[in-house]
Amino acid sequence: MLLAFSYRTKQVSYPAIRNSSFHKGEVLNYRVNFGIFTVGKATTRIDPKIHSINSRPTYKVDAIGETSGMVSWITKVNDVWGAYIDTSALVTHVSYRKIREGRYKKDELITFDHEQNTAEVKVKDQESGIYKDTKEYKTPENVRDLVGGFLFLRVIEFEKYKQGDTLSISGFFEDTSYNLKILYDGREVIKTSFGKVPCYRLIPIMPDNKLFDGENSITCWISDDKNKIPVKIQAKMFIGSTGIELTSFSGLRNPFKILY
Repeated sequence: MLLAFSYRTKQVSYPAIRNSSFHKGEVLNYRVNFGIFTVGKATTRIDPKIHSINSRPTYKVDAIGETSGMVSWITKVNDVWGAYIDTSALVTHVSYRKIREGRYKKDELITFDHEQNTAEVKVKDQESGIYKDTKEYKTPENVRDLVGGFLFLRVIEFEKYKQGDTLSISGFFEDTSYNLKILYDGREVIKTSFGKVPCYRLIPIMPDNKLFDGENSITCWISDDKNKIPVKIQAKMFIGSTGIELTSFSGLRNPFKILY
């Protein structure tokens, strides 16, 4: 998915964040489970090229999810969540979503103004193919979308935290700013198709919602190595348990730590 953007240059002081965990060209592939069944696959991909947005170098990152196998006979899902992430500050300059779930379609484009701390949201009219109904919302400083939030998790120095500590990430989704608190739950070695992988265990503290079952309903395991890859995510939903597991990877910045 290629998009072209043209914005005036902003005079913004961006914080420099040290990143030794990922770089351009990385690809992570996942299996999507619902209960004991495999229902789909997902991929996160950092484009091999560095892009320029607001006269800033950015990573173009796409997260793609789709149904597979017999599930596709019942309902077909093919979603793309993407973002242009500042290579230095790891804030989001532009995010986009292309949602295809059965008959439901949605194309959304969000541009972030880090000078005014606003987000401009546009949704495409599916008949005309034109983005319309532009709305503007206030955002926190150094805001990130969900894709940028996951990348930011990968530069956090978890070794400086104690089990039970909490950290937070400020973000924006659709029309709402949020401050997501995440519980650091220590280290754990988990079994994967590659072997045993040492991980950091994280639990996002979820607000009341109609999708997830309780504030501790999601657990995320991040590899305890220099890459800090999301290895596994498990979620308890009101309709059952779902999750994703890493199946393959390429283009890593550092060696992947596996305990055979």
